[in-house]
Amino acid sequence: MNNLIFKEKIDQAISILEEKDIDMWVTFVRESSINHDAVLDMIVGVNSTWQAAFIINKDGDTTAIIGDMEEENFKKTGLYKNIIGYLKSIREPFVEYLKKKDPKKIAINYSKNSVLADGLTYGMYQILLDHLEGTGFSERLISSEEIISALRGRKSSTEMNIMKEAVDETLKIFDQVTGFLKPGMTEIEVADFVRKLTVEKGFEYGWEETHCPAVFAGPNPNGPHMGPSDKKIEKGTLVNMDFGILFKGYCSDLQRTWYILNDDEEKAPEPVQKGFEVIRDAIQKVANKLKPGVKGVDMDSIARSYIIENGYPEYPHGLGHQVGKTVHDGVAGLFPSWERYGNSPFMDLEEGQVFTIEPRLPVEGFGVSTLEEEIYLTKDGCEFISKPQKELILIKS
Repeated sequence: MNNLIFKEKIDQAISILEEKDIDMWVTFVRESSINHDAVLDMIVGVNSTWQAAFIINKDGDTTAIIGDMEEENFKKTGLYKNIIGYLKSIREPFVEYLKKKDPKKIAINYSKNSVLADGLTYGMYQILLDHLEGTGFSERLISSEEIISALRGRKSSTEMNIMKEAVDETLKIFDQVTGFLKPGMTEIEVADFVRKLTVEKGFEYGWEETHCPAVFAGPNPNGPHMGPSDKKIEKGTLVNMDFGILFKGYCSDLQRTWYILNDDEEKAPEPVQKGFEVIRDAIQKVANKLKPGVKGVDMDSIARSYIIENGYPEYPHGLGHQVGKTVHDGVAGLFPSWERYGNSPFMDLEEGQVFTIEPRLPVEGFGVSTLEEEIYLTKDGCEFISKPQKELILIKS
């Protein structure tokens, strides 16, 4: 990630601290190339060997307390106004800084709801408490979940431009798949074609290569997070692909559905067409209601209820997740009120967040109908980043 984005995110963090009335945010790490707090990729960009504290304050002050052998690395970035080096222990400069600032609320990186906000290990938490012993500051510690949720979710203009590019490049690859698909091919052959294109274009995979892309051919497909198999694509069946790239530090995540025509067919059978239209319309119904301030659980309910009303079983996952530097990003999601999602379904959605919308349903005897689009929340609603698939893509033999 370039320095412009780091600076944008640090400035954004200061605004978020002021908005939420939190005096100080401390990211406390060590050997971060080994045990990496995900938020470093938003506000630091350089790994630290010794114990280090990266501190952002709502008054606009930013300070990095780091091992003195690494001072120059952090000075070169120009991201933090104050660089304080230490030799034997971080305790003295850290506590001295806290006493100087006297924060009433100190946010640290732990979270029950999001791994992206849970970067402080238990061991480092114990060390932090040791450093704060006798100072009274340990009673002022709170979770930084709200800060990180907002910071990762609210995309800056630079971030949004990159993410739009990532989606455009991904859709170009999907278009090439449309020209490549033929009955008799295996899922693995299709996946290998996509991987070859990805490498040729200089992109990285949006998630693990074992199932990026994931290709699903015909009835009884593998689970959504399983890799492609040697199953053959047959005439008269549906084919889906789930694929995304990592582009300039940001991910895309899209799905498309094709139908392989039989020799005597000019269009898809009625059950296939209906299944596709229900998925397409479910996505649009959600997009019509998405705006800042709504809750993800209510958005999931719109699509889930519509699919059930049309005679299909409910999909076995959330409707959509945030996308950003990782393919599953942010804290809030378009999730049902299942225990596994914690508080994430009940958080208010915010302007600038990017979500997938990805319902699915089985079409008996033909396979699965599914689409995945990306949208971002505007001031008053949402806009599609991906050009939505409005028609079932037909593949002739």
